[in-house]
Amino acid sequence: MSTSTQLPSSPAKGRTLRREIGLIGLMWASVGSIIGSGWLYGAKNAVMMAGPAAVISWLIGAVAIVLLALVHAELGGMFPVAGGTARYPHYTFGGLAGMSFGWFSWLQAATVAPIEVEAMIGYAGHWSWATGFQNADGTLTTSGFVVAVILMAVFVAVNFLGVKVLAHTNSAATWWKIFIPLVTIFVVALTHFHGSNFTSHGFMPFGGKGILAAISTSGIIFALLGFEQAIQLAGESKNPKKDIPRAVLGSVAIGAAIYVLLQVAYIGALPGASFAKGWASLAYQGISGPWAGLASLVGLGWLAWFLYLDAVVSPAGTGLIYTTSTSRISFGLSRNGYAPKLFEKTERQGVPWFGLIISFVVGVICFLPFPSWQALVSFITSASVLMYAGAPLAYGALRKQLPARERPYRLPFGQVISPLSFVIATLIIYWSGWSTLWRLGLAILLGYVLMGSYAAYASATGKPYAPKMDWKSAQWLPVYLVGIGLVSWQGQFGGTGNIPLWVDIAIVAVFALGVYYWAIATSLKAAEIERNIEDVEVVDEGGH
Repeated sequence: MSTSTQLPSSPAKGRTLRREIGLIGLMWASVGSIIGSGWLYGAKNAVMMAGPAAVISWLIGAVAIVLLALVHAELGGMFPVAGGTARYPHYTFGGLAGMSFGWFSWLQAATVAPIEVEAMIGYAGHWSWATGFQNADGTLTTSGFVVAVILMAVFVAVNFLGVKVLAHTNSAATWWKIFIPLVTIFVVALTHFHGSNFTSHGFMPFGGKGILAAISTSGIIFALLGFEQAIQLAGESKNPKKDIPRAVLGSVAIGAAIYVLLQVAYIGALPGASFAKGWASLAYQGISGPWAGLASLVGLGWLAWFLYLDAVVSPAGTGLIYTTSTSRISFGLSRNGYAPKLFEKTERQGVPWFGLIISFVVGVICFLPFPSWQALVSFITSASVLMYAGAPLAYGALRKQLPARERPYRLPFGQVISPLSFVIATLIIYWSGWSTLWRLGLAILLGYVLMGSYAAYASATGKPYAPKMDWKSAQWLPVYLVGIGLVSWQGQFGGTGNIPLWVDIAIVAVFALGVYYWAIATSLKAAEIERNIEDVEVVDEGGH
């Protein structure tokens, strides 16, 4: 960003992050985020929306996430800074774009932990002592709300023990989270697999629309998200330039393979009576906890017991690491000048304590307007993909303006993959549906009020590192956001339906390509980008 020239001459006390995480810790942070409540609910929700063709939905979702991860891998190696996804657009498009994508990143991270708490409480309903935590429609009762707040507090408390303890705790949980799904796949497929389930009621009962809608709204994309955790923790990595790309790509490969196999095993194991009235009416005893209920139904009671236990461990691990991520993103936003310096304050363990407290408060608030898991998933998916959409744009601008800059990992065919990944991200946002996007629009406006007010205050009072908005280089951004909203309003996914299916998808794809090349053409010049990077690196070096 273009800022005042006053720079710190020495490290700022109480603003340090400790570089204590190795490759496995980084990869397991991402894998632990990918394998959360999504594996417990995703297969059931997807098959009810797309039928057996849900397997195609997972494959499309996996390809989309892989493309986005490839772009992030190059950027993560180039810029190993805390809260990286919130900072790349800042380097290349200046203050307004940086503030916007920073808010998308923070909003996404802050709302994942509540989703995981919802999943824990939902599965705990299997035990009699927890049946009073949720209403019949999945919303929280008063006692359920109290339990949810306590769980959020536990996530924050573990984070206060320091990043090394956090990494060890998360790694132990992640080994468990990988082991249980793999055992489930193997046992269920070996003992109860009916190939006829894939065709007896039609492979694609809801057509292409069902396949596409399932990608965003059934939890598929939400389940596959999380690879960016290694990037958010880059400021605490021992060897970030090599380890960040490896952790990002490795975590996506592991997560995508597990999820696709889980969907195949789930469809094949279902008793015919459970979908006799059609896939949209899928029903069996214990379906509120899809996998555990299915295991009990087919006589695998011992597996059901482990699955109910995993329903606490798996979402808890994901909620824990996203609580960490939220505080690191707010740390990065503060470094960029979009949030008060209080977010950079660290206690003796090197933990940004104020960011953790705010993540707890916001997480609790999320239980109020979006109390059910499914509603939260739809909302967070859109916020997530908006965050991810900033990386291809930053990538394209950096390849154009700084082609010779060192890249520990250089993406092959990047000039093709980058715009393609941006188109895919835009389509996923569109598939989330109008009912989700208009709410997301309100959240975006709230972010502009909060962060814009602080940026204006910092500029007016002459604060160091007050961000310059760089309106010219972000001229495409309001057009992009409003354009997606308009097509969604008139489109097939929760809108008026005035735009026919496939025509709407073509419009979104062409629109996204136009915005991509518009953004690259108006990005900051090489000297301005270098200055933004240098400003941030000077501040970050002061913290290490």
